[in-house]
Amino acid sequence: MGKELVPRLVDAGHEVFAMIRSESNKARASQLGAVPVIADALDHAQVEAAVRQAAPEVIVNQLTAIGHIDTRHFERSFAATNRLRIEGTDNLLTAARATGVRRFVAQSNGAFTYTRTGGPVKNEQDPLDRSPVGQMALMIAAIEHLEKAVLGAAWTEGIVLRYGAFYGPGTSMAPGSEQLEMIRKRKFPVVGDGGGVWSFVHIADAAEATVAAVENGGRGVYNIVDDDPAPVAEWLPELAAMLGAKKPMRVPRFIGRLAAGQAGVVLMTELRGASNAKAKRELGWHPTHPTWRQGLQVVP
Repeated sequence: MGKELVPRLVDAGHEVFAMIRSESNKARASQLGAVPVIADALDHAQVEAAVRQAAPEVIVNQLTAIGHIDTRHFERSFAATNRLRIEGTDNLLTAARATGVRRFVAQSNGAFTYTRTGGPVKNEQDPLDRSPVGQMALMIAAIEHLEKAVLGAAWTEGIVLRYGAFYGPGTSMAPGSEQLEMIRKRKFPVVGDGGGVWSFVHIADAAEATVAAVENGGRGVYNIVDDDPAPVAEWLPELAAMLGAKKPMRVPRFIGRLAAGQAGVVLMTELRGASNAKAKRELGWHPTHPTWRQGLQVVP
């Protein structure tokens, strides 16, 4: 996200400070147009010093540590990010309050978190999953902590962006990525009926929406997704065809549970998509890749 977001903020006329963890990242941050400030997000004193140094009007919290997601060990894949979303967010909010930050924008998740009952597409008024499977419980609890903390900060304008599943450069759905290679090699089957509905967003569109939130957002939650939520049974075979691969295999739920764990079965069969109507209406944002079908056509 930083590679896409920082240049856009700079081009829009903002002075950007990038909080980084080590000296080795200073050159990269500077090349993107940001002023690097070193701090460990989990160290309260370092975060407060960094925020005081930057003295920002707006903080954009994009703290994550998500790498390859192993659905068999979903909780392990999200452990570091859960901690960042809880402790890191609290540290940033405390520092923001001490320095008078007027707007606080935070990354959330609208791809895996909505309640799995009712209709296939959810809006910002719908609740997050109140009875998640065990593997996903800590991830959703961390999301809830972040959202309540940001939206409950009465001294600033708290904005939560629930991004859909990212695709595009630098994501898990980029050309040559492990996930696309699994699809190409027919190692990514459709589980059960494939009825889980996914909402995607191109990483560049997510960055554009974030700039819009920085400049025009009001307190509240916004789904940042494309216009085309689709069930796995639809998007996975179509993506395989784009990659020149054979149609994905289909396996029953119990086989999927053995191979991908409970979380994998939920993602394949029970997930709900999200509506972007509020973000379009209130942020004036429209994705340049309005559907994953259009955006993924560029994948070789």
